[in-house]
Amino acid sequence: MSQWKTTPLYEEHKLLGAKMIPFGGWDMPVQYSGIIAEHTATRQAAGLFDVSHMGEIFIEGQADIILGFLESVTCNSVSSLTNGQVQYNAIINENGGLVDDITLYKFNDQKYMICANASNVDSVYAYLKKYVPSSAKLENQSASWHQIAIQGPKADSILSSYFKSDLSQIGYYKFVLFPFAGEEIILSRTGYTGEDGFEIYSSNSTGVKIWKELLEFGKTEGLLPVGLGARDTLRIEAKYPLYGHELDENRSPNQSGIGWIVKEKKTPYPKYEQIISEKKEGPKRKIVAFELQEAGVPRENMPVLDSNGKNIGITTSGTFSPSLKKGIGLALVDSEKIQHGESIQIEIRGQAKSAIIFTQSFIPGSIRKN
Repeated sequence: MSQWKTTPLYEEHKLLGAKMIPFGGWDMPVQYSGIIAEHTATRQAAGLFDVSHMGEIFIEGQADIILGFLESVTCNSVSSLTNGQVQYNAIINENGGLVDDITLYKFNDQKYMICANASNVDSVYAYLKKYVPSSAKLENQSASWHQIAIQGPKADSILSSYFKSDLSQIGYYKFVLFPFAGEEIILSRTGYTGEDGFEIYSSNSTGVKIWKELLEFGKTEGLLPVGLGARDTLRIEAKYPLYGHELDENRSPNQSGIGWIVKEKKTPYPKYEQIISEKKEGPKRKIVAFELQEAGVPRENMPVLDSNGKNIGITTSGTFSPSLKKGIGLALVDSEKIQHGESIQIEIRGQAKSAIIFTQSFIPGSIRKN
């Protein structure tokens, strides 16, 4: 048995021949058939991801009390949510940095769910517990929930056929409660790849059943199990940030490249005035994408130089893009240099490689354009 925490699909991963690695305190599959094959399947057909290491924290209580609480700890506007809607949001710490970036599910005025990153579940729960009103019920139900995700252009048709139900009615960043196998599962439509797709929240036993059946059911459509390796190449192509890379406890949402979720609202969150002011004026440095113009594979913590060789930032993520067949990545860069096509250099193992700032989409036609 693994020395790390394992998801209910651990034995299934081993049966599928997955290569396992530690990630955020969990023993997770990094690849099955290979990163490029899994990446390509997700872009062209569909990929199935084990995301049961993510956390589910529920908040219930009197409507005005829990709304006020959620507004006071997050930077996006929770009051704008309607029932059955999911919101990308971030929990702000006392210094204006990020406890975590989250997806917030609104069931109704008295009930919400926070989906937190695997490595941050405990810190998110501890932070919320410190400030939650005594009349509200805060519960970390992560151990009780199983979560898998299906992503790709064929995700809708495969999952709709499997569930014998038209799922096209579930809009982007929406969710429904769906009766299946004697329980009520949650089907949401968000994703972390830039492709269309769904998350399936269920009990652990039902989740294992769905995983096994879906892989068999979608085989003829090109569905493959996908590990963390392709999850990373897919999310970098989609310019999605990852906590511990683009996002951390010391970087504000504006600096992290998610300033679009910073909203002015009546209930202030920590360092509210500072963060709002920074959004209006623009941070001195922020996360931006780049594309290599010559051979090389960028990784995190590599110096970013301007065309004259002056240091202007540092890479936060990097990879070889299977879709573009070139090196791409994300970096924290001086804001004055952020202009599409701006010539820069990435120092890879002591060699300065030519690159450009890339503010457009790496994957035209993706769900998220920037």
